[in-house]
Amino acid sequence: MTAIETRLTMMPPGPKSRLPALNIFKMRNNPLKFLQNLTQEYGDVVQVKVGPANIIVINHPDYIKDLLVTNHKNFVKGRGLQYAKRMLGEGLLTSEGEFHLRQRRLAQPAFHRQRIANYANIMVEYSQRTGEHWQDNQTLDISQEMMRLTLGIVGKTLFDADVEKEAEEIGEALTTSMELFDRFTLPFSALLDRIPFSPSVKRFEQAKARLDATIYRLIAEHRTNGDRGDLLSMLILAQDTEGDGGRMSDLQLRDEAMTIFLAGHETTANALTWTWYLLSQNPEVEKKLQAEVDSVLEGRSATAEDWPKLRYTEMVVAEAMRMYPPAWIMGRRALNDFQIGDYFVPANSIVLASQYIMHHDSRYYPDPDRFDPERWTAEARESRPKFAYFPFGAGPRICIGESFAWMEGVLLLATLAQKWQMRLVPGHPVAMQPLVTLRTKHGMQMTLHKRF
Repeated sequence: MTAIETRLTMMPPGPKSRLPALNIFKMRNNPLKFLQNLTQEYGDVVQVKVGPANIIVINHPDYIKDLLVTNHKNFVKGRGLQYAKRMLGEGLLTSEGEFHLRQRRLAQPAFHRQRIANYANIMVEYSQRTGEHWQDNQTLDISQEMMRLTLGIVGKTLFDADVEKEAEEIGEALTTSMELFDRFTLPFSALLDRIPFSPSVKRFEQAKARLDATIYRLIAEHRTNGDRGDLLSMLILAQDTEGDGGRMSDLQLRDEAMTIFLAGHETTANALTWTWYLLSQNPEVEKKLQAEVDSVLEGRSATAEDWPKLRYTEMVVAEAMRMYPPAWIMGRRALNDFQIGDYFVPANSIVLASQYIMHHDSRYYPDPDRFDPERWTAEARESRPKFAYFPFGAGPRICIGESFAWMEGVLLLATLAQKWQMRLVPGHPVAMQPLVTLRTKHGMQMTLHKRF
């Protein structure tokens, strides 16, 4: 065998364990530390057995591009998102192949930049309404406040409906789904489904039924009332002109609406919660943010036209999502053998790329645990490889709601920071809870202070 042939058949390095089942518990107990330790010890391509699964962890911009862009056709969604079909069905996040392409064509007009801009007033109005209910020196769990706020916004923009009254019930159902999702994605978890009357399965089904009741009710109302100018109306009216000319069934609408409904508020709420925490710990950044907000808005309400002017505000959000990316990991299963770097990886391997690990790589982000929005100047961005930052994924499956999320994050932060600042309650524990998204494990108890 030649040197080149040997190089192309080399397996990636990694820990050798006689009991790979132990890695299941390591991965579950502290996945961020587990993955970070692997890449620090073994490099940018690591092979590890987690139970029966052959896991390949990659941590280099070139390899992430290979996975998500260049060779994306060789991969399908990993175990986690395959299980997510139980909640999301065949929505954009979980569907594959030609069906995914068709659904994306149908949904794309609903996320056109101009249409998204029309939702700016709703975002600002709901933010102002939230702030009006706050009181000076009041202590609140800001993670719950942000969840309630973003849930109301996605309910209004997606369904033209006021779901704030249902926010507590919907939030509980979502939390239940997230926690059980984490459990069911483990190897051997399929056995839980076979246990008659399993409490976990029962709780999951109840949570799903609660969310389905809301979604199907709203679909039925839209079918009856016609175009209401919201995203769901766009999805109902969308026609696949490049395919069979068909439209979405109620089931397809349910799956897409559920995906947008859950992903569209969970991720932004988490990003904003971590942003408020970081601002409370970095008063100089907070002052600079407030100065920009005061200068751009001059005491008035924000509009869509203000989004590009709030440059530093966007840099703050970008840096918060670097340090605490709402989507903290992506998994893909290889359909065929492939090569990544110098290493051979066999078909059916699960390839993991973690936004959290990459975003904390000191090669691209010196002193990575320091909150520094100046990393997001135009010059700083150009100095880094493109795929060193991928909070919304990349390639053909990049998050369809990315522009919506950016505008929402910037306008909500600016609107609330215009009149409020927050301080972490002394002694409150701050810890990450990496479920489907990167949540705060203990909430985020903060004291509100009115600026003027």
